Amino acid sequence: MKKQQNIGAVISLGGSLIAPDGVDISFVRSFRNLVINRVRKGGRFVIITGGGKLNRRYNEWAGEIARVSSVDLDWIGIAATKLHAQFIRSLFGKLAFPNIIDDPTQVPATRLPIIVGGGFKPGCSTDCDAVIIAKQLGIRTIVNLTDTKFVYDRDPKKFPNAKPLQHVSWPAYRKLIPKKWTPRLSTPFDPLASRLAEKYQMRVCIIKGHDLAQLNKAIVGRPFEGTLIGIRTA
Repeated sequence: MKKQQNIGAVISLGGSLIAPDGVDISFVRSFRNLVINRVRKGGRFVIITGGGKLNRRYNEWAGEIARVSSVDLDWIGIAATKLHAQFIRSLFGKLAFPNIIDDPTQVPATRLPIIVGGGFKPGCSTDCDAVIIAKQLGIRTIVNLTDTKFVYDRDPKKFPNAKPLQHVSWPAYRKLIPKKWTPRLSTPFDPLASRLAEKYQMRVCIIKGHDLAQLNKAIVGRPFEGTLIGIRTA
């Protein structure tokens, strides 16, 4: 795969931002407008969508009915990511590649400025897909839009005095999260994706999704409010 030099950003877009409880029209409209504005200035994007609450709810409903394997729970989640991907892709019309991608090792060569994809296979979240795609394209920074503002030194839902981290190395970050992936695992960036990103010497910008001004800063390489995981550069 030849590197596409003009890709502006690989964005991992959390499913709970798209549809926290039904589609968040205001957020999705604002996100769409920001991406289109950057495209008009020459930007190119790969957007990988997560499953979010849709995934978690179907996983929970399945568990209430039968004993479902972890692999099958992951396949349910992958279907949720693909629904979100189709939805987001459709909103960009002719600016987007006409098919969503579901194999991160096969990124289409296209002059269209937007590519949208969902999940690939069981065993990880779409964070992992974003890392593999970034590696295919020779991109060293991923922007991860999530529902939290920072990575914290401990779970802020359990510990009110948890401290936000503006920068954390990969070894230090990996000590804060579980070592293994499980369906519905909720971390700023998943364990397998983190190992791959460290291996490929990538950086990940963790940004609260609703603060799109910070996304814009990260896209253009300016300092942003959030957490940078990985090597800090000048």
